[in-house]
Amino acid sequence: MRFVTIAGARPQFVKVAVVARALADLGDVDHRIIHTGQHYDHRMSAQFFDELAIPEPDHNLGIAGGSHGQMTGRMMEAIEGILLQAPPDAVLIYGDTNSTLAGGLAAAKLHLPVYHVEAGLRSFNRRMPEEVNRVLSDHISEILFCPTTTAVDHLAKEGITDGVHLVGDVMYDATIFAREAARQRSTIMGDLNLVDGSYILLTLHRAENTDDPSRLAEICRYVEEHAGTSKLVFPVHPRTRHAFQRQRLEINGCQMIEPVGYIDMHRLIAGASMIMTDSGGLQKEAYFHRKPCLTLRDETEWVETIEAGWNRLWTSPGYAPRREIDVYGDGDAGLKIAQIIQTAHC
Repeated sequence: MRFVTIAGARPQFVKVAVVARALADLGDVDHRIIHTGQHYDHRMSAQFFDELAIPEPDHNLGIAGGSHGQMTGRMMEAIEGILLQAPPDAVLIYGDTNSTLAGGLAAAKLHLPVYHVEAGLRSFNRRMPEEVNRVLSDHISEILFCPTTTAVDHLAKEGITDGVHLVGDVMYDATIFAREAARQRSTIMGDLNLVDGSYILLTLHRAENTDDPSRLAEICRYVEEHAGTSKLVFPVHPRTRHAFQRQRLEINGCQMIEPVGYIDMHRLIAGASMIMTDSGGLQKEAYFHRKPCLTLRDETEWVETIEAGWNRLWTSPGYAPRREIDVYGDGDAGLKIAQIIQTAHC
């Protein structure tokens, strides 16, 4: 069996690690990885491959920057050339980035089956590029691996029922791996002179927040107010750092640090009193560590974290009553995905 994975951003590398390990366990599998280069900083790309034991990419396209259309178009052209050289049995895409859409479109136009890992998510905000990417990717995919029953329901409402599989969340698989690795290997707490429970972990990177000066300033004021006397630890995305510099923004009580690797990030989550973020993945990772989350967006695709009281939007007055979430699976999503792929190609 010959498969190609296409990925280019931090959240995708985490998912790829889970699926790559599961595919390798099947035995006779040729699994090649195309890294689009969408995240090009070492701490946001190569470090994840090192820490998560992902095989080195067979191709690194180095495509980053430019408008969404420019980036997606350049990726499609490069990916198409590689797929034409050695057509695989199927192409795997992950999540909702420009790399996801470019890989899916390039494969679909070559009549290669597309398998979408983390299908069916919806924020219902078409102004988000991620929402456009995930909707289009779902509609060109032949097999759709859904993390939750909500995702399955979203697809059914759009008329997609064939090839849909509820497998659980690969991010939970990855968290189980990272949590143990962080205990054994991470030195980030000592490096930053942090004590468990003494800080709030903040991340902020979405274009809808960083590219709107008035919104970014409002978020900074909100974060500062709601952090109170708690220290903020803020791994800063390059886009966000540039926005802060342009607007000369500061957040009182905030320790701004460089982006950290996946293992260190999980140690920071584990040590935090709560999480403030506009990341999709971090909302779930906060729950996996049983940390309350405050999401700096007007909507979320992970509605179950809101309903279960572990998460709330910054536009909401408070948390729902807290309960456990039972829809993310048992940490075997990668195994289920590999078994479904194997069955499809027997």
